[in-house]
Amino acid sequence: MSNSELRRRKVKEHNEKATNRKRKSKDVRPKSIHQSLLCLIISVTVLTLFVVLYTDQIPWYLGHKAVDHVAKQFGYYKPVYAVIIDAGSTGSRVLAYTFHESYLGEHLVLDKELFDYNKPGLSSFAKEPEKGAQMIQRLLEKAKKEIPEQYWNKTPLILKATAGLRLLPVEQAENLLNAVRDLFKKTPFLTKQQSVEIMDGTDEGIFSWFTVNFLLERLNGNPLNTVAALDLGGGSTQVTFYAVTPASLQDKKHIHHAASPSGPIPVFTHSYLGLGLMAARKAVITFGNEDVKNVTCECVNPLIRDKKFHYHGIDYWVSGLDQNYPTSQTRDNEFYVGETVPIVNFTKCSNIISNYVRDISSKTKPPAELPSKVIFAFSYYYDKASAAGLIDFTKGGQVKVEDFKKTAEKTCKEANVDQPFICMDLTFIWILLEKGFGLSLDTKIYLYKKINGHEISWALGSAYDLLRGTTN
Repeated sequence: MSNSELRRRKVKEHNEKATNRKRKSKDVRPKSIHQSLLCLIISVTVLTLFVVLYTDQIPWYLGHKAVDHVAKQFGYYKPVYAVIIDAGSTGSRVLAYTFHESYLGEHLVLDKELFDYNKPGLSSFAKEPEKGAQMIQRLLEKAKKEIPEQYWNKTPLILKATAGLRLLPVEQAENLLNAVRDLFKKTPFLTKQQSVEIMDGTDEGIFSWFTVNFLLERLNGNPLNTVAALDLGGGSTQVTFYAVTPASLQDKKHIHHAASPSGPIPVFTHSYLGLGLMAARKAVITFGNEDVKNVTCECVNPLIRDKKFHYHGIDYWVSGLDQNYPTSQTRDNEFYVGETVPIVNFTKCSNIISNYVRDISSKTKPPAELPSKVIFAFSYYYDKASAAGLIDFTKGGQVKVEDFKKTAEKTCKEANVDQPFICMDLTFIWILLEKGFGLSLDTKIYLYKKINGHEISWALGSAYDLLRGTTN
């Protein structure tokens, strides 16, 4: 064989080997982008499980978030929506939630929500139910702008009325609900007959507890890491926590199971109808003034005259005492300057409120396990603490029960025309926490309006429960 023929053969063999290598390279490529996504997800999942199982340091949700993030980058994103109307005693609120289904498991991940409200509450229209429905209609228009139109007929809509309607005569409450049901028949959202109803106080407590712990991302780990939830509304208040002690678990009447992504969790929950802030305020200002609209109140500074308080469709005009009230001298730093000003008799005021709290809560012992819990409080707890300067309005914060008492004593010595009921409200909150719920003065309370940018509301728990039932 000549040298030229030998060279040609070697070149041919070299080209054939190169071609074979290219074919093998093509053969081992994934056939689709889905295979790449699957391999990546499996890798992330295995790595996360390994770290969690062998270090026990990284929370469960980080793995889900990592997988969801990767899946979203590859175009996998399934939005799920729900609209909840919270028809409270002092106002109605719409919360339109946007979730997505987690790539791993069947739980829902909250992306964002619309929050809006109007006043007064639905119960204020007891004699004009059509006008009440019109207020709800305005909120529904806000929800329609938040949710893409192609999802309207797949988005469940519910209205839950709370203590405001619970306190109304049955006929008036039913008329209001029927007016809203007629409105819902015309809405493009997904509704049914049970979409409009009065919510039981137990559900209100459970859903509020779920919301706080869901937003704190404490529901898929050890239930002992969950926090207690105190919700102070206008007409009622709820106490809910994960039950552990025999004393709590034996109280079968108040033990219920709350849903969670990892399965049902036994919780103690109790709703006190009449111990909402506005219900208590109405009881205090009408103490000794039954069936009178122009009232004098022991818990209002004598300098305050004819301040309007609207509750359950009735206007009350509230003033402090005309006579026989205590006074104090104004003080400038360390010196008394001699001006005498009227003040609230704190002892008499607190006795009136204590008697009211005791009468309402006398049928139930304070939850003995509550003082051992980490406690998150919201709604009017937050509003009144921020109004009194105990916490920053935008950030929230931490206080002690004693802080409510001390601030109540201080405000009761002042004539705050802009906040005429602040002395009464703070005194009520202090007494409710200490004497109603059995908390010590040094118990820490965490006060927040939002967690991770999301509103603390029972509506989130209700939305999750609703969607879990429709998506499973």
